[in-house]
Amino acid sequence: MSSDAPIIHIHADESCLGNQNVDRERPGGAAGLIEHWAGGRWERRDYWICEPDTTNNRMALCSALEGLRHLKRRCRVLFVSDSQYLVKGMAEWVPAWKRRGWKRKGGGIENLALWKALDLAAAAHEIEWRWVRGHHGHAKNEYANHLAIGASRRQDDSAGLAASRFDAWLAAERERGRYIDYYEFLPPGEG
Repeated sequence: MSSDAPIIHIHADESCLGNQNVDRERPGGAAGLIEHWAGGRWERRDYWICEPDTTNNRMALCSALEGLRHLKRRCRVLFVSDSQYLVKGMAEWVPAWKRRGWKRKGGGIENLALWKALDLAAAAHEIEWRWVRGHHGHAKNEYANHLAIGASRRQDDSAGLAASRFDAWLAAERERGRYIDYYEFLPPGEG
C-alpha cells in the first residue's frame, strides 16, 4: 500500500432489539462514525442502516460492510468494534475458512454471504481490526451504539454519509457527568 493512502478510523456498533424473543420480529440497526484527520482537525461522518428482523451478528457484519462501502479509494483503516464475532472473524476465522473453501471444521458458516461480501470489501483496503469492550466508557463506541439503537427503533437509514453529531452528543453526555476524562487523540506528529 502506498504511504499516501489516507488513514481512516471507523467506530462501528450494532443493535438488535428483542434479541431474546424468537416469537416476534427483532428489529436491528448497524451504524458507525467515520473519521480522518485533515487540515489540523478531525473530519467526521455518521452512517446507519436498519433491518426489520435480524440478529446482532448479522448487524455487526453490516456495520463493517456499510462503513467500508463509503470509502471511495484505497485507505488504511482502523476499524473499531465491540463485536468479537466481527473482529475475530475478520482477523482469524475468514483466512482459515477461505483456505478450506469457505467451510468451517464444524459445519456451515452462519451469514456466509455477508462474510464473503465483507472479505471482498476489506481486500480493497489495509485494515486493522480492533476490539473494544462494549459499554465500558469508550466514547466513540458508545456513540456508534447510540446511532445503531436509534436506527433499530426508528427503522430508518442515513441514506449515505451524514454530518456527524458526535461533538453535540459528547457535549450532552458530559452535561450528564459522562466522558469527563475523554480527550481526542491526535495523529503522530500533530500534537
